[in-house]
Amino acid sequence: MKRGTFRVLLGAAPGVGKTYTMLEEGRRLKGEGLDVVVAVVETHGRKGTASMLLGLETVPRSISVHRGVELSEMDVAAVLARHPDVALVDELAHTNAPGSPNPKRWNDVETLLAAGISVISTVNIQHIDSLTDVVEQITGAPQRETVPDSVLRSADQIEVVDLAPQALRDRLAGGFVYPAARIDAALSNYFRLGNLTALRELALLWLADEVDSALKNYRREHGIARTWEARERVVVALTGGPEGETLIRRGARIAARSSGGQLLAVHVSADDGLRNADPGALLAQRRLVESLGGSYHQVVSDDIPRGLVAFARAENATQLVMGVSRRSRLGAALTGPGIGATVIRESGDIDVHIVTHAAAGGRFALPRLGGALSRKRRMLGLALALAGGPLVTWLLVSLRSDESITSDVLTYQLLVVVVALVGGFGPALFAALLSGLTLDFFFVAPLYTVTVTEPVHLFALGLYVVNAVLVSVVVDLAARRSRAAARASGESELLGAVAGSVFRGQDALQALVDRTREAFSLEAVRLVVDDVVTHAAGERDAAGSVTSLPVGGRGRLELVGGDLAASERRLLAVIATQIDAALEYTDLAETAGEVEPLAQADRVRSALLAAVGHDLRRPLSAATAAVSGLRATDVALTPADRDELLATAGESLDTLSQLVTNLLDVTRLQAGALAVFLAPGDVEDVVLPAIDELGLGPDSIELDLPGTTAAVLADHGLLERVIVNLLSNAVRFSPPDERVLITASEFAGTVEVRIVDRGPGIAVERREDVFVPFQRLGDTDNLTGLGLGLALSKGFVEGMGGTLEAHDTPGGGLTMVIALPAASSPAASAAPLTPTETTP
Repeated sequence: MKRGTFRVLLGAAPGVGKTYTMLEEGRRLKGEGLDVVVAVVETHGRKGTASMLLGLETVPRSISVHRGVELSEMDVAAVLARHPDVALVDELAHTNAPGSPNPKRWNDVETLLAAGISVISTVNIQHIDSLTDVVEQITGAPQRETVPDSVLRSADQIEVVDLAPQALRDRLAGGFVYPAARIDAALSNYFRLGNLTALRELALLWLADEVDSALKNYRREHGIARTWEARERVVVALTGGPEGETLIRRGARIAARSSGGQLLAVHVSADDGLRNADPGALLAQRRLVESLGGSYHQVVSDDIPRGLVAFARAENATQLVMGVSRRSRLGAALTGPGIGATVIRESGDIDVHIVTHAAAGGRFALPRLGGALSRKRRMLGLALALAGGPLVTWLLVSLRSDESITSDVLTYQLLVVVVALVGGFGPALFAALLSGLTLDFFFVAPLYTVTVTEPVHLFALGLYVVNAVLVSVVVDLAARRSRAAARASGESELLGAVAGSVFRGQDALQALVDRTREAFSLEAVRLVVDDVVTHAAGERDAAGSVTSLPVGGRGRLELVGGDLAASERRLLAVIATQIDAALEYTDLAETAGEVEPLAQADRVRSALLAAVGHDLRRPLSAATAAVSGLRATDVALTPADRDELLATAGESLDTLSQLVTNLLDVTRLQAGALAVFLAPGDVEDVVLPAIDELGLGPDSIELDLPGTTAAVLADHGLLERVIVNLLSNAVRFSPPDERVLITASEFAGTVEVRIVDRGPGIAVERREDVFVPFQRLGDTDNLTGLGLGLALSKGFVEGMGGTLEAHDTPGGGLTMVIALPAASSPAASAAPLTPTETTP
C-alpha cells in the first residue's frame, strides 16, 4: 500500500494559528473533492477555531477512564476503518492516555501514514526533541511532551505558521488565546516579547536548516556543482598564521550582514605533512570561530588552492575570505603565482576577498619623498645593462653582416632606452657608454679595437650618449612626479581620515594616534596630556629617537622611531591641530556630562521647593489651627469640639510625618545609603499586612496568591511599603464597581507580584515619568502628597535587586509588576542576607 503524505504546520508558540490554518486547509482540500476528516482537534475554547470545524466530518474520540478521570483520545481504529484521503491530527507531541494503543500521538500518525492515509498535523517549536534544552533556557519552562527530530524530518512538507511577537501578544491580551483569568500570567511569563522573538527566530532557523539539507540533497542528486546563493555562507581560509584572527573577524562581519549568514573556517593542510601550521595557533583560531557562532573544518589536499575551492563549493559557499600573501614581490616573481591567485582563478562564481594584514605589511603609509627612482629600480636597471649588453652583443655578432650596422646600432639604442625606463639616469648612462664601446669594438672598423678613425663615428657616439641621457631625464622626471602625486594622494587620504575621526566622538583620539603611527611608519606614538600618557599606538615602552610635537597648550605628541622630513612635520602640525580639536571636544563632552546631573538636581530641587511650599504648609497649618483652638481661653469648647480638634491635629501630624519620611527616603536613595535587609519569605506575609494597613476589604481587593509560589528574597518592610503605595494608587484610580487584583507567580527564578486595576491607565510615552520624583500625572487636587510614592517604590524594589514596571491591563487599566528574585534562584544564593547599602 502506498504510504500517505505527511504535512506538518510548525509554530513558534501557542496561539499563532496552527490549528486554524490546518482546518482552513482541510476545508480547501474538501472543496477540491478530497475526503477529509477531523481525527482530533483541540480548540481550547477558541471560538474562531471551533467555527472552522463546521462542514468538516469529525471522527468520534475514544473514551477511557484512568484513576477515576474520564479521558478522550483520537480513535485510531475508527480513523483506519473510515480510511479518508486526509486526516487532520492536532498537537503531534501529545502524550496519549494510559492504555491507548500507542504512547504518543506521533505514533498514531505513523500508523495512519502506513495505512495510506495522508495526515496534516501541528506542533510547536518547543516540542522538537533536539531544541527542548534551548527552549527551556529561553522561557524557563521545561517541556515534557516532545517529538523526535526524525519524525519531523520524515515529513513530506513542513510549513511555519508565522505571527509577529507583538501581534501574538495583542491576540493574547484580546482574549483570543487563553481565558481572561490566564492572560496576565501568560503575558508576564511565557509570552514575554523577548521570549516570543527568540522562539520565532528558533522556528525559522530550524526550518531554514531543514530546507538547506533538502537543497543539498537535491543538488547532489542532480549533480549540480554550481553555487546557489540561497543564503550567505562565508568560508575563511586559515593558515595558522598571525593573520587568522583578522580574517575570522572579517568573515564574521560579512556573514552578519545578511540574515541567517553562516561562518565556516577551514584549514587545508598538505597531504605530505611537510607544511603543517602551528597547532596552538589553529586551536586558538578554532575557539574564536566557535565563539562567533561559526564552525571549524580541517581538510587534507595535495593541491591547497584547489582543495580550498573544492571545500567552498561543497558547502555551497558564496564568499571566500583569505589573507594577502606574506611573500615578498621577489619571492612571488621567482616562485610563480601564489595560492590567492590560483584560488581567484578557480573560484568561478564564489566571491573572493583578499584581506590585508600586519604580517603582509599592508597598513596605510605615506610614500616617502626622496630620489626620483628607488634604489631597487636603479639596481635592477644596472643589472639589466650588465646582463643585456653581453647578450645583445652575442646575438648581433652571430648574425653580423656588412649591411647590418644600422640594425646593430638601433638594437643597442633600444637596450639603452629600456635600461633608462627601468633604472633611470645612472644605469642608462652606464648602458650608453658600455654599448657605445661595444659597438666600436665589435662592429666598427678596425674591428676588435677601441679606435675611432672617422670623426663622424665619434659624433655618432656622442649623440648616442645624449639620447640615453634625455630618455633617462624624462623617466626620472616622470618618476618624481608620480611619487609626488602618490605622496599628495596619501596626504589627502590621511588628512581626510584625520578630519573625519574628530567627528567620531571619544574614539577619535585613539584613531588619530593609530593613523599617525601607520602613516609615518613609526615604532610608537604617544599622546601625553598633563604629563600623563592618555593614548598610545604601538609599544608604550618603545625605545628609540623621540620627536616631540606640541598639541595645544597642555599636551604633546611623542613620535618614537624614524627621522621625519620637513614635509612630514608640516603634516604632523595639521594632525596636532586636529588632536587639539578632539581634546577640546572631549573636554566639552565631559563638562556637559558633569553639568547634566547638576541640572537634574536643580530641577529636583525646584520641584521639591514647590511641593514643600504647598504640601508641608497644609498639614502644618491644620495642626497649628487645631492646637491654637485647643489652647484658646476665650472660647468654650465642648468635649465633641475638643475631640474633633485633637483628631484634626493628629491626622495633620501623621500626614506631616509621612511626608518627612518620604523626603528622607528619597535623600537616602539619591545618596546610595538605603539600608536593605534581605530575607526569604512568602508573598502572602507581605501582601496581607499591606491590605490591612490600608483598611481594604473583599469589596475592593481580589487576591490570587497560589500557595505553590516560591518564597521571595526581599526586605519585607520595604516590600510592604511598596505594595501599600501601589495598592493605594490602584484603588484610588479604579472605578467604584471594579476590584483591584493582586496576583503572584513564579517564572525562571523570579517571583512576580502584579497589582492590576481597571482605571484609565497611563500612556506608553508617560510611563517612565511616573517614576520620577514629584510627578503627579493628572492629579490636580493637591491632596496626594509630594508625588514620591512611585519613585520611592521603584528605588526600594531596585535596592532589593528587582524591577518595577508599568504595563497595560488587557481590556484597559494599569498593571504594576514587581519582579524579585526567588529565594531558591542563583541570584538569591549570591545575595547577602545582611544589611547592605545600595544605590538603585
